Amino acid sequence: MNHPAELAIHQYMEDAVKGKSQMSSGTIKQVSDDIADALYRQFGSGKKRGDFRLRMSNVGRPTCQLWYEKNKPEVALPFPNTFIMNMMLGDIVEAVFKGILKEAKVKYEEPENVTLELDEASINGTYDIVVDGAVDDIKSASNWSYTHKFDSYDSLKESDGFGYVAQLAGYAKASGKDVGGWWVVNKANGEFKYVPASGLDLDTEISKIQTTVNTVKENKFERCFQPVPEKFRGKETGNKVLNDGCKFCSYRFDCWDGLTERPAVMSKAKMPPTISYIGDVVVP
Repeated sequence: MNHPAELAIHQYMEDAVKGKSQMSSGTIKQVSDDIADALYRQFGSGKKRGDFRLRMSNVGRPTCQLWYEKNKPEVALPFPNTFIMNMMLGDIVEAVFKGILKEAKVKYEEPENVTLELDEASINGTYDIVVDGAVDDIKSASNWSYTHKFDSYDSLKESDGFGYVAQLAGYAKASGKDVGGWWVVNKANGEFKYVPASGLDLDTEISKIQTTVNTVKENKFERCFQPVPEKFRGKETGNKVLNDGCKFCSYRFDCWDGLTERPAVMSKAKMPPTISYIGDVVVP
C-alpha cells in the first residue's frame, strides 16, 4: 500500500461485506447530492460541449490537439452516444469513494476552485480532495488502464495523453498545497489503489504548462508525434502506423491524410486488432 488511508478504507469495506458497518444517513445524503450535481452538470447545463479555453483538465494535453480544439473543433470525431454515461460513471465513482473515505474516518478537504497564475494567463480548475495537506485526484479507470497506465507514477507519466500529471501539478501550485497522487478505482471490478506522484518536479511541470500556454497563444500548428513503423513478430512490415499519442485523438483523420483504420494486415488471429495505418498499406 502507498498511502496510510488505504488500510482504513480496506478495513471499512471488509466490515461492509460482513455486514458490520453501515453508511450514515448524512454520508448517504452527501453522496446523493454529489451525484445529483453531476446529473445536472452532464444533462442539464445547456452548455455546448467543446467550447475552447485552457483549463486544468486540458493544459497537459498535446499542443497539437489543443490547436485543433481552438481552431478546427468542427472536424473532431463525434462523441459516441455512450460519452455522457461514461462521464457519469466517473462522477458516481468519485461521489461514492468520497463517501467511503468519510465513513472510514479518513479526513479530507472538499473540492475547491483554484486559479494558477502564469505569465499572461490564468488557468482555472477544481481539485477533487486534499488528504494530509496534499492534493489528490480521484480517477475511475478501465481494467487495462488500472493495471498498466496507473501501475506507477512513471508509467502514467510515460503515457499521459490526458495530462493528468500537469493537472495535479497545477492544482498543487495554485492551492499552495503539496502534490499528492491519484486514488484510482477499477470500473471492471471495484478494486482501488493509491498511486503517489513520487518524483514529480513541481517547478518543471509548471514550466511545461507555461510553455503550453505560450504555444497555444502563438497558434502555430505543429505535430507532437510522428508515425512509427509497424512491426510483426519483431520485424518491420513496411507500413507506418499512428504513434500511441495520436491513437485516441478526435482529430486524427483531419491531421493525417490517408489515415485508415483496419484489422492488422499481418495478424493471423481470428479477430485481428484494429490498426491505424498512414499512407499506402503493404498487404502480404
